[in-house]
Amino acid sequence: MQETLMMKHAVGGRIFIDSSKQTVEYVWEPSEAGWKFVVNTPMNGEIEELLRLKTEINVFVFQQVEGQPMKKIWFYVHEGPVTYDADQAQLTVYARSCIEYFPGDYLS
Repeated sequence: MQETLMMKHAVGGRIFIDSSKQTVEYVWEPSEAGWKFVVNTPMNGEIEELLRLKTEINVFVFQQVEGQPMKKIWFYVHEGPVTYDADQAQLTVYARSCIEYFPGDYLS
């Protein structure tokens, strides 16, 4: 399975992290409050802006299995904690809700 992680500004659509365009190590897993994402990334202008807009971030995971339609999982951060650990160079994002769907189901 091929997977892509994307973190975007919910209002303007600005992309802060896109694992299909930049090499980025990440893990995501269920947590008590929803889902936890840990991204290994150096601090830069994009991460600073993501942290500034942390209550307006959407997280997307695209999963592609060969021979099957792409699945899109849309996570909404809202008030979930978003933090950066400079010593570990890790961004941690907690999302509270998600929707899974196949975008092709909505195309005519």
